[in-house]
Amino acid sequence: MHDYRDVLFEGHAPEPDDHLLEDLRRKMRETKAHIGIATYGDRFGIVDEEGTFFQPNYIIARLSDYLVESRGWRKGVGKSVATTNLALARYHKVELRETPVGFKYIGEPIKQGKISIGEEESAGLSIRYHVPEKMARWRDSCAVRWWRGKPLGRQLQELFSKVGSFCPQREKFRLTAEVKEKFTEKLPREFFGRKIGEVVRKDGLKLVFDDRFGVCSRVSGTEPVVRVYSEAASASELSSQAPTRNNGFSSRDAL
Repeated sequence: MHDYRDVLFEGHAPEPDDHLLEDLRRKMRETKAHIGIATYGDRFGIVDEEGTFFQPNYIIARLSDYLVESRGWRKGVGKSVATTNLALARYHKVELRETPVGFKYIGEPIKQGKISIGEEESAGLSIRYHVPEKMARWRDSCAVRWWRGKPLGRQLQELFSKVGSFCPQREKFRLTAEVKEKFTEKLPREFFGRKIGEVVRKDGLKLVFDDRFGVCSRVSGTEPVVRVYSEAASASELSSQAPTRNNGFSSRDAL
């Protein structure tokens, strides 16, 4: 689909996001397809036969689980600081390497054979024996579907039953030059009523709560915004703690 040159991308952003994949869903219904894959350069978006869009964090988790269980790859997992804190590596007892944002930090340990899979929540991943750059591994995405013999949504629920559920969210907020300069200088003791158990400074500021979930904020290097990555056990819990526009978060709150 859409296999023609269009420099305007039909008037929308060139991203394989949920709200831009209705044509893919329609085609899947017409052909009774089991999986739909959208690509943009080195990013991906995936829809299953029930029409459910899977955030990159969910696909990353399923692929990691699949590679350990089906191939016995136990060399470890690399992920950026903004990627999910899902306790999958701990469940499989494999090493977890957390890196700054940027696939160059993940590509090197892949090249050295130190990790089996490297991943970023921005829809980039690669695996061992492949190039150490973020490239979409559609064959493995399809293999997960066929090896398990059930829709990805049901597989995700089974994964939740093993390691606990998680709900990630990414947003961005515009900042003034003054606020951008001061952002992440001050550390709060609490965040929306949640006590902070760990502070991570690998890239930006990541606040991890006692239940392993948390909020990561990182100033963009390409535009005057801060990107905020929030994660909780459920959507309802996420809405009560995440710094969204709905609960009045602003650049002033960052200070």
